[in-house]
Amino acid sequence: ILREVGNRAGEATTLNNMGFLLEAEKQPELAIIFFKQSVNQYETIRENIRELPPEQQQAYTDTVAHTYRRLADVLLKQDRIYEAQQVLDLLKVQELDDYLRGVRGTGQQLTILKPEQEILTKYGELQQTATELGQELANLRKIAENSRTPEQQQRITQLVNLQEDLNRQFNDFADSDEVIALIDQLSRTAQRQNLDIADLAALQENLGTLNAALLYPLILEDRLELVITTPNSPPLRRSVPVKREDLNRAISQFREQLRNVGSNPIPTAQKFYDWLIRPLEEDLAQAGIQTIIYSPDGQLRYLPLGVLHDSNQWLVQRYQINNITAKSLTELDTQPANKPRVLAGAFADETITHTVPVGEIEEQYRGLPFAGREVNNLVATLPGSSPYMDREFSLNAIKPRMNEYDIIHLATHAIFLPGTPEDSFILFGNGDRPTLQDIKNWSLQKVDLVVLSACETGIGGVYGNGEEILGLGYRFQERGARAVIASLWKVSDGGTQALMNAFYAALQRGDLTKAEALRRAQAALITDNFEIIEDQNRGIVEVRQRVKEDVTPEIANKLSHPYYWAPFILIGNGL
Repeated sequence: ILREVGNRAGEATTLNNMGFLLEAEKQPELAIIFFKQSVNQYETIRENIRELPPEQQQAYTDTVAHTYRRLADVLLKQDRIYEAQQVLDLLKVQELDDYLRGVRGTGQQLTILKPEQEILTKYGELQQTATELGQELANLRKIAENSRTPEQQQRITQLVNLQEDLNRQFNDFADSDEVIALIDQLSRTAQRQNLDIADLAALQENLGTLNAALLYPLILEDRLELVITTPNSPPLRRSVPVKREDLNRAISQFREQLRNVGSNPIPTAQKFYDWLIRPLEEDLAQAGIQTIIYSPDGQLRYLPLGVLHDSNQWLVQRYQINNITAKSLTELDTQPANKPRVLAGAFADETITHTVPVGEIEEQYRGLPFAGREVNNLVATLPGSSPYMDREFSLNAIKPRMNEYDIIHLATHAIFLPGTPEDSFILFGNGDRPTLQDIKNWSLQKVDLVVLSACETGIGGVYGNGEEILGLGYRFQERGARAVIASLWKVSDGGTQALMNAFYAALQRGDLTKAEALRRAQAALITDNFEIIEDQNRGIVEVRQRVKEDVTPEIANKLSHPYYWAPFILIGNGL
């Protein structure tokens, strides 16, 4: 009836409910069919809800996310991992859409396999008959019993008997020989899709060239599912028995440890290594993986993957790590400029204070003294770069020049909050505050990298599900920039300068990718060994001095703590 009257939202909800019922009745293959139909309806609906109030969009999003996650869960249990990856991609795009409120979705629909379509057709025939009979019975029962003709009463009796027979057919539907045969065929088809689908083959070719693996964690109520794609194997899954509630509590505690320079986060870092990487160690080793392309889920977006610890070293000391919003949103093999030029802006004058609204309150932001030194150092490191300081660092000065440089480096406050993009902004030195919504209109097609070296997310300890982090990377990528470096928490001014000096010293070599330059810079701070970023023109001592220039001895002796190096993540094409 909902389909007949054009109520797509009601149809999607009903299909979702049917999926849940079939799953509860231990018919996962059939449940998948109806969950897929539900998701495809949601993907259609999202194109038509742009003008609804935010609270209505949020209510819709909550329903969508629940359905997508359930479908991915059931697919993973059936080892239909590639299809689960497609669902996760759609979910991530959906979350970005809700956060940015202007990003158009991919328009992608989940593939309904041929056996699934045959099952739907047969189910539809039963459904059509049941609907027609139900409507006829309802109309007859509207007639008062004492006003019915004998023929009408006889028809009611026939319809009740027919309904009972249809109920029996529905109950027998899932167990019929025909449907069982189709399900058997479906299993084979799904397995072939995992192995042969063209998109996966193309992705694996890229992964092979990059010596990379694609890692998707999926947080479910009772466990963590790890989905990994390596160059020479179909997608694999590993299941970790940790409840969502326990995982989220551990994430919150871990972040507090990482932000406290007096803490020892290694035991917790080892726990997360056991959850996220240890189940995959053999897969990574056998494939000779050097790079992890990471698409985190939910609250995991608030943790940098590189801060996991294997009892001997941090993960970033072993692997390049490249965060992506979804595999379809970035080309992974676009080469960066060999000798990049930087357009750099810094809000450094401590005597300047800007008072700006952040949500319902007003916050004061002062200049960051080390930001000026940071920009001066990178301009000295990369010839042809241009600095803009304090009040000269304005939107009118920077925006027309952005597409003429390889790297845009903004050493200033950037606040990215869970919620609407209107509450998220980058603060320029003269007080300009472009939001993510404003950035939507920028042109960055020539830009290889955007660096936000003093941003923070989840201000005041209030976390969402991390879509504001995805939104940051997505928005800049959408406008043409290939990658973004940003921080997941507010780091000390001097510590940020040290990390950025090391990053640009590594990048200046000309033979390192963005991801590898960031990895080496972080590893250099961890070990105080700057041989890994030395080039033929400068000695190790000079590089070390440049990195630690003007940093107080107290900070210089603590740079190995994750508080200083761990929050910086690369999102997009860093390879």
